[in-house]
Amino acid sequence: MRRTLQAIPLLILISMILFGITNNAPGGALAPYLQNPHITPADIARLKHNLGLDQPLPVQYFHWVGHAIRGDFGWSTSNAEPVFDAIMQRFGATVELMGASLLVALTLGLAAGIFSAVLPYSVWDYIITGFAFFGQSMPIFWFALMLQLGLAVHGIPLPGGYMIQLPSAGISSLDTFNLGDRLDHLVLPTIALSFLSLALYSRFTRSSMLEVLSADYIRTAAAKGLPFHTILLKHGLKNALIPVVTIVAISLPSLIAGAVVTETIFAWPGMGRLFINALQQGDIALLMGYLCLVSVLVVFSNLLADVAYAWLDPRVKYD
Repeated sequence: MRRTLQAIPLLILISMILFGITNNAPGGALAPYLQNPHITPADIARLKHNLGLDQPLPVQYFHWVGHAIRGDFGWSTSNAEPVFDAIMQRFGATVELMGASLLVALTLGLAAGIFSAVLPYSVWDYIITGFAFFGQSMPIFWFALMLQLGLAVHGIPLPGGYMIQLPSAGISSLDTFNLGDRLDHLVLPTIALSFLSLALYSRFTRSSMLEVLSADYIRTAAAKGLPFHTILLKHGLKNALIPVVTIVAISLPSLIAGAVVTETIFAWPGMGRLFINALQQGDIALLMGYLCLVSVLVVFSNLLADVAYAWLDPRVKYD
């Protein structure tokens, strides 16, 4: 509860900074209208007055906050609808993509890190380490384009002359919609978005597991004759996950940033594409709504990390 209350002033400060930056962009909230030859300077002045944009910036901010806490984030000029509705229409697609990517990255990253720590300095350890370095150093947009070229354009040859070609864009086919079709469209964006996090999680899991497996209590458990899988999973993995939880929480902003790039390349109809479109159109209200939602998600993920710390290590207290 105390940690939750501490997050409130942080979110207020973030919203003030975001409001100041977005409303000082060239053209401000009326930028989409400035290029329209049918709108006169008198129309612009009238719009400023009606929308309260001729008021001092602090007054505009408190006006925005008053509406935002009631779920009214303003009107999206690029989508011609309320900002809240525009975001909610794309929210599900982004959660679907990020959830699938996080699940893949955590499952494969933890498994690769544990396997690498159990067989340190072996051939498999070197292969996994090289794979992790490749994943961490690779630009996500380049990897996404290579996936499209390799698995969507050229396809995967199979015995018997068959070929598998995964969809390169969109969330479903135009002429059909079913679960299999939806999963087909999800494969390439998920691989692209999860690869960087997967490499990161495997490296931290490996180093954390190596440290834990050399601890005295692990040797004591082995001396008592406990099975290896019990020592590894019950006594070793739980303690090794504490630093990994930190990395998962910290990496959430990079996952969101990666979703913006991935959704743009694969034409995935999520919030990332909505953000890019709002940025190009100078849609200040939509930018504010999107950035505030992302800020809340990042702060919430850090709160979840604190809860996970206390669960993994009972010595951690937040009194």
